[in-house]
Amino acid sequence: MEKKKLTLCVDIGGSRTKAIVVDPQGKPVTERVRLDTPRPALPDAIIEVIEQLAGQSGKYDRVSVGFPGVIHDGVVKTAPNLDPAWAGFDLDRALEAALKKPVRAANDAAVQGLGAISGKGLEMVITLGTGVGCAIYTGGRLAVPLEMAHHPFRKGRTYEDCLGHAALLNGGKKKWNKRLQEAIGCWERLVNYDRLFLGGGNTEFITFELPANVTVSSNQEGMYGGLGLWTERSV
Repeated sequence: MEKKKLTLCVDIGGSRTKAIVVDPQGKPVTERVRLDTPRPALPDAIIEVIEQLAGQSGKYDRVSVGFPGVIHDGVVKTAPNLDPAWAGFDLDRALEAALKKPVRAANDAAVQGLGAISGKGLEMVITLGTGVGCAIYTGGRLAVPLEMAHHPFRKGRTYEDCLGHAALLNGGKKKWNKRLQEAIGCWERLVNYDRLFLGGGNTEFITFELPANVTVSSNQEGMYGGLGLWTERSV
């Protein structure tokens, strides 16, 4: 019988990188640790930060990583909120070499969703942080991570232009909330989801009443969702 494996779940954010170890049921067995994401956020610098976090996290058997960009089979395609140097970088292999453990990395919104969704019907996850992440699930399985952030939204500006952290700082909470409310209406008409989950640090600034089928998910779920990359709920 295979021993119960512990998973080190890493979340690379635009401002902070976090890690926690969870058991096979997704329950934390360590305290969450975090460090500032270095600037410039070059691959070697991020790898070094993850090594530091792993060293503070005790024992673990495998690693999951939520990455803020497009990533296919562990290889980064784009990382707009980190650095252009990530394009073509094999994150899985680099971390396996550094940590001497098996690694699976995926888009951060996709990982967040694995910790938040109910597993029933058509579900959508939007993360609101430095940038805007998006993923869609059917029956608890990731159907597609979408680069919704860079799709046109208002007056030629993208969702990230209007809902990213810079937009919140520059335009203020009132304008940001008005745009988010409008965006939720657009997403519902576009996707016809059964449920929408909003995650990411900027959800704390939401001031309007959300529709009945929209839920704010805890940032912790973005961490615990890393377990899903090693179970039948992942692709």
